[in-house]
Amino acid sequence: MFNRPPAGMGGGRLARNPARTICLSFLLIIAVGTLLLMMPFSARSGRFTPPLDALFTATSATCVTGLVVYDTWSHWSGVGQGIILVLIQVGGLGLVTMGSFFNVLVGRRMGLHTADLAKESVNSDSFAGVRHMLRTVIIGTLLVELLGAAALACTFIPRMGLQEGAVNSVFTSVSAFCNAGFDLMGQEGTPFSSLTAFTENWAVTLPVMLLVILGGLGFVVWDDLLRWRRTRTVTLHTWLVLRLTGALLLLGFFAFLLLEWSNPGTLGPLSLGGKLNAALFHSVSCRTAGFNTVDLAALTGESKFLSVLLMFVGAAPAGTGGGIKITTVAVVVMTVLCVLRGEEDTIIQRRKVEKQAVYRALSLLSMGILIVAASTLAILLAMGGRFDAIDVVFEETSAFATVGLSVGISGAAGPLSKIVLILNMFLGRVGLLSLALALAMKSGGKKEVLPSGRILIG
Repeated sequence: MFNRPPAGMGGGRLARNPARTICLSFLLIIAVGTLLLMMPFSARSGRFTPPLDALFTATSATCVTGLVVYDTWSHWSGVGQGIILVLIQVGGLGLVTMGSFFNVLVGRRMGLHTADLAKESVNSDSFAGVRHMLRTVIIGTLLVELLGAAALACTFIPRMGLQEGAVNSVFTSVSAFCNAGFDLMGQEGTPFSSLTAFTENWAVTLPVMLLVILGGLGFVVWDDLLRWRRTRTVTLHTWLVLRLTGALLLLGFFAFLLLEWSNPGTLGPLSLGGKLNAALFHSVSCRTAGFNTVDLAALTGESKFLSVLLMFVGAAPAGTGGGIKITTVAVVVMTVLCVLRGEEDTIIQRRKVEKQAVYRALSLLSMGILIVAASTLAILLAMGGRFDAIDVVFEETSAFATVGLSVGISGAAGPLSKIVLILNMFLGRVGLLSLALALAMKSGGKKEVLPSGRILIG
């Protein structure tokens, strides 16, 4: 099925480390996007965009985050908006995934290195399933985005006209499925408004929520569910993702409904249907979507803190969402419970979780907390006390978890704060993934046998 790479190719560092190649592919996309967005043809004013702002926007689009320093419709020209849309699509699926798919499409045979890259990029557990998974990812993505655009067009075209409505439908559908959060609603007259004009409009919010959830479930879950008709069973991973996704969505929905019910800045003025719609939409959006239908700056402190927790957890692995992933949190929580019960292994649904997965989950959680804490402190110091700590934590977590929900800090941030947010968006999209892949790789050569050491815990 696979060709062996030519001599000299298989022994290079990139060939031995697919994670590094994937990271470099994202850096390449960001660099090209930055150069294009700096050009006068990308701005509505016809002027050059400052390099740091272009880098911020390119990183946010490629890392499917959604934080912006300019309103997407007001600042960027049609060409600039098109560049952002391409960055979102390529960033959501991954350059390696798309490149591998086109190789399959034209009938080219994949070398071992190419197949290894493709396997890592789509989280396939075997070389044999790479081609099938690539087709599922690309064809499934395009089909879902097309259906989402058609559903949104029923509202946008009558409201905005044929051309603008069609463009908005496609842009919003791609952005929602990729969990990016970029929008063109500034043309409604209010920059940075996101979907606040459609707070009580289920015809817009429901398709967007479904797109966000489908993108956040992960392509491994897609593939498993497509096989269900034949196998009548699902993997432990899929079982866990579906259960936790539903539980977190319901938790966020009821909590936001309770906390914001009488808040005059959010749910207070809305009808009963509007309250239900807005609470559910915010719960879904905190799963790394980046759209909002209410003023986020007006949320209560309790709601902001809950939003931070939901954003930090994020979506499922092998999808378009961010965060440390719900399966990571599940493994850590079950490990704690098993330790408290005196069990030596982590047990989920009567199945033993591999030690390697437990160590990886603990590492990802610890590193995520450390990155968010250190970055929050850096932004607080750089902003000089201009924003409350909870708002800074909110914005920082939104960047790290590639969510894109904003309380206004990104637009007002200075150069140092923007750099911190840029680094977090990149780390959130590829850094922790690379760490997980690196931890999963077996080191070659003989392993040194070390003496045991005793450390007291607790």
